[in-house]
Amino acid sequence: MTPDVTGTNERVGAMREQRVRVSDAVELAVREREARNRPTVVLIHGYPDTSAMWDEVAERLAARFRVIAYDVRGAGASTAPDDPLDYGLEALVGDLEAVLDEVGGPDPVHLVGHDWGSVQGWEAVIGDRLAGRIASFTSISGPARPHVAEWTRRTARSGSRGLAEVAGQARRSVYMPVFMAPGVGELAARVLPWTFERGMSLLEGVEPRPGHPAPTMHQDALNGLGLYRANMGRRSSTGTGAATTDVPVQLIVPTKDRYASEGLLLSARGKATHLYVRRAPAGHWVARSRPDLVARWVAEFVDHIEQGGPPEESSALAQARAAAQPGKDFGGRLVVVTGAGSGIGQATAYAFAAAGARVVAADIDEAAAKHTVDEIGGHGAEAYVYQVDVGDADAMERFAAYVRDTYGVPDVVVNNAGIGVAGTLLDTSEEDWARIRSINLDGVYRGCRLFGKQMAERGEGGHLVNLSSMAAYTPAAGLAAYAATKAAVLQLSECLRVELEPHGIGVSAICPGVVNTSIMWHTRFVGMDAGMADELRERSAQFFQRRAFPPERVALAILRAVRQDRPVVPITAEARAVRALSRFAPGTSRNLARLGRRAGDRNQAGLGQERPGPDADRADR
Repeated sequence: MTPDVTGTNERVGAMREQRVRVSDAVELAVREREARNRPTVVLIHGYPDTSAMWDEVAERLAARFRVIAYDVRGAGASTAPDDPLDYGLEALVGDLEAVLDEVGGPDPVHLVGHDWGSVQGWEAVIGDRLAGRIASFTSISGPARPHVAEWTRRTARSGSRGLAEVAGQARRSVYMPVFMAPGVGELAARVLPWTFERGMSLLEGVEPRPGHPAPTMHQDALNGLGLYRANMGRRSSTGTGAATTDVPVQLIVPTKDRYASEGLLLSARGKATHLYVRRAPAGHWVARSRPDLVARWVAEFVDHIEQGGPPEESSALAQARAAAQPGKDFGGRLVVVTGAGSGIGQATAYAFAAAGARVVAADIDEAAAKHTVDEIGGHGAEAYVYQVDVGDADAMERFAAYVRDTYGVPDVVVNNAGIGVAGTLLDTSEEDWARIRSINLDGVYRGCRLFGKQMAERGEGGHLVNLSSMAAYTPAAGLAAYAATKAAVLQLSECLRVELEPHGIGVSAICPGVVNTSIMWHTRFVGMDAGMADELRERSAQFFQRRAFPPERVALAILRAVRQDRPVVPITAEARAVRALSRFAPGTSRNLARLGRRAGDRNQAGLGQERPGPDADRADR
């Protein structure tokens, strides 16, 4: 059951403000929202924020929990240490200890940290100083320093892609050496308040409101430089050991965080005995942009821990637990694949399952889909079969409702099912036109509309993958009907990507070239006798086989597209080449199509039938 954190009939105690003295120089401003005899949640903010950053989340949590938030040293209403470098993590953990001593209460608290607040939280749970005093920890956009160091070494050694990932994170962190440099850091800190509001609004859709940004930000930004100068490049107070913890940890990973990559934020995998991973379709300040989601996940996690932990895991937390498995990028996520009985659909189902996903393999051929499911199950993964004709509107409605009610809202939907029709448009009957449109275009429309609506209503993001084709942007004689549907899928995907962006739902159009699948054997050739059609079908299928581009490579590209949220993905060299031609030299693209038509005419003449035929050099699944 999802916790209700939006309201309650029980009266919530008024917010109290008090001060906790840590030393002669440091006094912390603490705000407490009371809900008597309820578990305590402690919120720690990052840079350049104050505890007011948490207001929206705190108000929602205060309906069910006792909520404590405080301005860290040097921020907001808290005082700054005399020494501008007295911001080491050991001192910050000491501040947390002082707050717990003064207002924490007798029971272990549930810690929630963001940015530098999360870094402090990690220092607390992997060290011994606060052992037994923290019941759980929710980390948002702030990894443990030892985990960062290990992740950097391991990833850099994994090969060229690993080096690229580390380089990408270095670009995201380019501001850190600026803050650490004497003089330059002070200049950047003085400019920061002028850019912060506009950046939050433009980049994250978060508008300023009273308290955030704080009126003290000019001084807070200067004081907070000590966080970088006292900690970056220095040993953790917890040492250089395994940096593990038995405290249950929930990672909330903003997938659009501009400062920390998903790989870096997941560096805690294998470091917490009880680790849960949630992906939020938001940027760094997710607590401001998606407070309902953050509050709901924190409340669900706190309830789970208070009730005893793993044996009572909800379905959502069980998925979050699966997502924490090292090496399983799609662990715990639900993926729907249509046309999963063969070809690219089958390879994609296998690839997602190997990456930890639960897969719904759907196909009009139930036996073929069952074979896919059996293969996945034979490798120890989880998959379910469903028979559906994507061209049947009512059947698709039932399919989407069944998936939601039985397995939950999908995280990824791959609209792959499709058919081929070859021959001139003049020979394409109303029946042929209606059939290819109903599957190749209407089937994609239904998959996007039905499952996209579920994702939007859930509010946790998701991804729609639509199989288009190189034919979408390559004119070719004999492919008008097929190419029209694929071009429509490409443009549908481009438009839908803009529409669904506010919901955190990504949309990718996949445009394969010539791929070695069995689709040519099932393509309908119109406007010719059966013998001619069989001959052209065999020649086309042999060409696809000689090209020998396996569907497994398309599947891996689909997984990358989802990970990287890529809008349009041409696959195979020919698909990339003609994509460039269509954009920068469309006349050349049309001339090549004319040459292809003439070659097709000669090909058919050689078979004894002088009429335009299908262009064998075509893209499909």
